[in-house]
Amino acid sequence: MFESTLALSDASRIIAGIGLLTIVTIEFGGMFLLKIAAGKVPLTEFQKSFSRAGHAHAGVLVILSLVALILADATGLDGFWGWTARVAIPAAAVLMSGGFFAAMAGAGRTAPNKAVAVIVVGAASLALGVVTLGIGLLVA
Repeated sequence: MFESTLALSDASRIIAGIGLLTIVTIEFGGMFLLKIAAGKVPLTEFQKSFSRAGHAHAGVLVILSLVALILADATGLDGFWGWTARVAIPAAAVLMSGGFFAAMAGAGRTAPNKAVAVIVVGAASLALGVVTLGIGLLVA
């Protein structure tokens, strides 16, 4: 019935499908934020800010990762660099958002715990992914 003008590689198609399914978990996170805003979940101001940051990073980075998959297919990158361009950005979405939530865990916490290091690992993954993809697009 519909003719596709965009053909994704199998790798990008599968990663995109998984990425789209994760949006349901981001929706549940939004419902949790509504409970926080309504005062139904007792959190410190620090925990509220890290909850918002974790939720925002998840949403933005999942959308970026979906766009990046299309761009990765346009680069012609394959092998290690092709996988890096396709996987590092969605991995950053998981690591950074998960890091924010893990770093705020614990009743009454007013400062991040050691899990804050996961955010840094996620930021490195994001940098690796976008640099790989950017260079791949420039040399394609």
